[in-house]
Amino acid sequence: MHIVLIEPEIPGNTGNIARLCAATNLELHLVKPLGFSTDDKYLKRAGLDYWNLVTIHYHENFAEVLDLYKDHTFYYNTTKAPHSYTEAKFGPKDMLVFGKETAGIPETILKENWEQCIRIPMVKDARSLNLSNSVAIVAYEALRQQNFDHLKQMGFDHLD
Repeated sequence: MHIVLIEPEIPGNTGNIARLCAATNLELHLVKPLGFSTDDKYLKRAGLDYWNLVTIHYHENFAEVLDLYKDHTFYYNTTKAPHSYTEAKFGPKDMLVFGKETAGIPETILKENWEQCIRIPMVKDARSLNLSNSVAIVAYEALRQQNFDHLKQMGFDHLD
């Protein structure tokens, strides 16, 4: 599976997500412009010594991601979505898309893909969850739905 971050702004969040990707062998896609340098000390600190375990792809724009991964299913994570993330039926090639911290996924992308938009349920007055927490929640649900086969293939057979 793949985690796609559209224009992430906070290095600590991206570092935490990179660490999650390292621990689960999920590929990370960063769509420019990034709100930080990839040499940023906060980005590195959050990822600690996991960077060598992460497959990271950099993309100039989201259209490039769509073009390169035409045969994949995309799920767009937004607080505005009509469906809970638990309603989605995730597969091993899916692209889990998240927007930048201050604005989320651009409205044009959401409107074009409305039936593939999912959300994490929360109380009405809560604006949103932290980006790295949201990625972890949805990624682990996707892995759980697949019986953690992805992790088992990597040698984590203690999940049986």
